[in-house]
Amino acid sequence: MNFSRQDSAFMARAIQVAKRGWFTTRANPRVGCVIVKDNQIIAEGWHRKPGLNHAEINAIENAQEEVTGATAYVTLEPCSHFGRKPPCSLALVKAGIKRVVCAMQDPNPMVSGQGIEDLKKAGIKVEVGLMQQSAEALNPGFIKRMKTGLPRVVVKSAISLDGKIAMASGESQWITSKAARADVQRLRAEAGAIITGSGTVISDDPSMNVREVEFLRDKFFEQPLRVIIDSQHLVESSAKIFQQEGSSWLVSGDWSSKEYPASVNQELVGLTDSGKIDLYELLLKLADQGVNDVLIEAGAGLATAFIEQKLVDELVVYMAPKLMGSDAQSMLTLPFSEMAQSKELELLDLRQLDSDLKLNYRFKD
Repeated sequence: MNFSRQDSAFMARAIQVAKRGWFTTRANPRVGCVIVKDNQIIAEGWHRKPGLNHAEINAIENAQEEVTGATAYVTLEPCSHFGRKPPCSLALVKAGIKRVVCAMQDPNPMVSGQGIEDLKKAGIKVEVGLMQQSAEALNPGFIKRMKTGLPRVVVKSAISLDGKIAMASGESQWITSKAARADVQRLRAEAGAIITGSGTVISDDPSMNVREVEFLRDKFFEQPLRVIIDSQHLVESSAKIFQQEGSSWLVSGDWSSKEYPASVNQELVGLTDSGKIDLYELLLKLADQGVNDVLIEAGAGLATAFIEQKLVDELVVYMAPKLMGSDAQSMLTLPFSEMAQSKELELLDLRQLDSDLKLNYRFKD
């Protein structure tokens, strides 16, 4: 399908507008919409939060003039089903939009292709595929959840130049710079859930929350769900992670007799033959709750378990220019003895944060 330069420019703007909901859409996809008439943008809209208007409706309501006969550029196929809000396809029809350009078809089985079909049946010209790759980059977690039933999983680690995450004593504050730690706040803000283990909670007593004012001042922002894997019921109710705004899951294979704050839900997950929490089942549970993106902030054991079970999509490493020595704890405990067992990664992004390096990798297999 042939698109004009102007089409590309308007879709690029819709993609930029969609990013305004980057940290707030949570279970829903990030979507932007630009309405154009006589080659001029007359309205913009984006999805802010589940339960609120979708991008297309916001754009229609934000229009400074009549939208009849206009073209709508949307980063994702307009929805066609009644959820918390009426279908966006119906809203576009009622508004008199004559042409809709979609960057991509919705991977949600409830919508996929139906929104486009509804628009066509109403006499609207629909074109799909403009800047699809850029649109897909808006919602990697949502797309994965719709296609596989699992959320996108990112393992984050802060290491020294020799690949260590803590001294033998467990001391680890602070390996990386303030700039790197601020960037971790963005990783947390992007996530629908943060997973850690009981060992990390007991040894470090972390908050595992988003503290940067940049995010907290957005009235639509919500803290990610904090998930603690605690199969042996070792974590006490006084742990700092339970005292923060937002909700937590305490995951084990059976109920604990301990009492926890009202914001803490005990979640039962099946155990593997080795008596460990079934991580695949845990991710399925999170996906069922609408979690698109999971961040793993844990010690070497839990991070290794996710990687060994091929449940990790990306690895984000913050590397500090320090040497911590051979007795320090390693980032992972993969029990490899042959080169053939090694895992190959693809470097997606590399940038400098103060004195540190941030390396973003994707697993190839």
